Amino acid sequence: MIVLGLTGSIGMGKSTTARMFAEAGVPVHDSDEAVHRLYAGKAAPLVEAAFPGTTNSGSVDRTRLAEQVLGDAAALKRLEAIIHPLVRADADAFLARHRAAGAPLVVLDIPLLFETGGRDRVDKVVVVTASPDIQRARVLARPGMSEEKLASILARQVPDAEKREAADFIIDTGQGFDAARAAVNTIVAKLVGDKPGKPA
Repeated sequence: MIVLGLTGSIGMGKSTTARMFAEAGVPVHDSDEAVHRLYAGKAAPLVEAAFPGTTNSGSVDRTRLAEQVLGDAAALKRLEAIIHPLVRADADAFLARHRAAGAPLVVLDIPLLFETGGRDRVDKVVVVTASPDIQRARVLARPGMSEEKLASILARQVPDAEKREAADFIIDTGQGFDAARAAVNTIVAKLVGDKPGKPA
């Protein structure tokens, strides 16, 4: 089974590209979705213990958590030490399930793949990219986003140019949906070819 890592900086179109892999029949593990699930479950008491007042009815309140963590490197490290191992265990269970089912290809959607040393967990890496102008417009259109928040997030991410240099495949989402979908299908065909059990 080939494990394909999907990553890209904020606002580059990674979530949309992940959906395209899923539409092409490839099982996708979405780290962001796993975090949402964990925040509503087993991570909540751990986060509350480390950051009192950040949960509500047994779930992590992301706004309250952001108030305590954003811009505080030490707090962010504490949070990552709680969340990253849980997300990794969730991904490992996903891989084991699909390996047992004989899937020829799966995608691990890991936003901070390079930043968290995730390169050794995957066989190949796809980096999604777009021009800085497109990236900025997409991110600033998000609710609650500001220039300051964007700068803080980008400061923690490996620069796009470095990610592209380290990639096995690059998908430029600034070219539109059809071009991105065609790139996804090309990658799937290249990696899976005519293997038994290949995506439909």
